[in-house]
Amino acid sequence: MRLPKAARLRRRREFVQVQQHGRRLYSGDVLVLALVSGSPRPRIGITVSSKVGNAVERNRVKRWVREAWREIRPELPPVDLVVIARPAALQMGVDGARRALAAAGRALRSAPGGSP
Repeated sequence: MRLPKAARLRRRREFVQVQQHGRRLYSGDVLVLALVSGSPRPRIGITVSSKVGNAVERNRVKRWVREAWREIRPELPPVDLVVIARPAALQMGVDGARRALAAAGRALRSAPGGSP
């Protein structure tokens, strides 16, 4: 199932803005970048480079991250997240993606003011 357009970062400039100005949250096999957004709900962008594996493996990692996102999204403040998968992400599974995003969510909630 696809994420709705309102829940995704879709343009390159949105990704670049989060990467340049966002807070870095190292969460296991993924790097999560967070930036306070002007939208009423959190949004996500997922990046999996060709260093991670072939197309089948990269898409599998993206599916794991999307599934974890669906579970944690209601608990997040209105931020834009960019999730960058590292090569070790191939071994994390959906449970590892859940743990990584949950850790990032805890870090965001514990930040002063509840945002990055």
